[in-house]
Amino acid sequence: MVFKRLLGALGVGGPTVDTVLGPASVRPGGTLSGQVRLGGGKTDFEIEHITLELVARVEAEHEGGESEGVVAFDRFTVGGGFRLAEGEQRSLPFSVVVPWETPVTELHGQRLGVVLGVRTELSVAGAKDKGDLDELTVSPLPVQEAVLEALGGLGFGFRSADLEYGRIGGTGQRLPFYQEIELLPSPQYAQQVNEIELTFLANPGGMEVVLEAGKRGGFLSPGQDALTRFTVSHEGVQQQDWPSMVDSWMRQLVEHRSSAYGTPMGYGSSAPFGSGHGHETGHHEGRRSGPGMGTAVAAGAAGLAAGVVGGMVAGEVVDEVGDFFEGDEEEEEG
Repeated sequence: MVFKRLLGALGVGGPTVDTVLGPASVRPGGTLSGQVRLGGGKTDFEIEHITLELVARVEAEHEGGESEGVVAFDRFTVGGGFRLAEGEQRSLPFSVVVPWETPVTELHGQRLGVVLGVRTELSVAGAKDKGDLDELTVSPLPVQEAVLEALGGLGFGFRSADLEYGRIGGTGQRLPFYQEIELLPSPQYAQQVNEIELTFLANPGGMEVVLEAGKRGGFLSPGQDALTRFTVSHEGVQQQDWPSMVDSWMRQLVEHRSSAYGTPMGYGSSAPFGSGHGHETGHHEGRRSGPGMGTAVAAGAAGLAAGVVGGMVAGEVVDEVGDFFEGDEEEEEG
């Protein structure tokens, strides 16, 4: 989806910019390709630089409650340093590598309720304009897909997914936010936990799988969260018994509280958090607030199906990524 806008900083007669992403979705750590198409204005313009910015709608919890804002998590200069003649049409191909921790937005074609965008910034004669915004679709890595399929096969159901501003202590997290996938417990664990929260933190060498279980309380004991982390490799995904491995993770998570399980790394290995807590100051603390925004996403889905998403029915997420980020742009212009 492409949005044409005149370069607002130069008014009517300025150049136009359209960014067209390639038809295939990108994977975390993968290559995003496309073209930036420029249309010349009513006179010649010096194009200083063309920058692509990856942006995401992120939730932040703070003392006053919860707010939402748009966070930029990577920038790429893909062109510039040339004169765009009056009326000239020019297309600039680009190919950039997205961060390994880029959130997943869809699973087997089903949207998860997380929307990312690619925003194009055009700098002309000292004036800058965020002139184009396109939705970014991110598919899971093979190891992420294997974990999710195993969870679906074990009877866990998809509840929702969002992006949380903050850091998970004791991990190698690099972005200022993380993706949290909320799962309904399988019947086997339904009496012990309210929900499971899953976070993937991928890197070139492998992936950290962070799991948290909201535990149900007993007659004399309150409910308590349990959290742990496992490290897996990108290699040999097809040779692993994922259902057995993921089931063992869940048993450890439910049976033990936030405790160290040892430090060996590899398939199915677990690693402790430095303070015995997953997030730096507790799972729902240590997050900063972002700019206040109205909620733009209603993400409802049920069931991790047919391998993963059997019966997953996405609610109204967004019809246009432009509408999704509209509030952010209005605040910036104001």
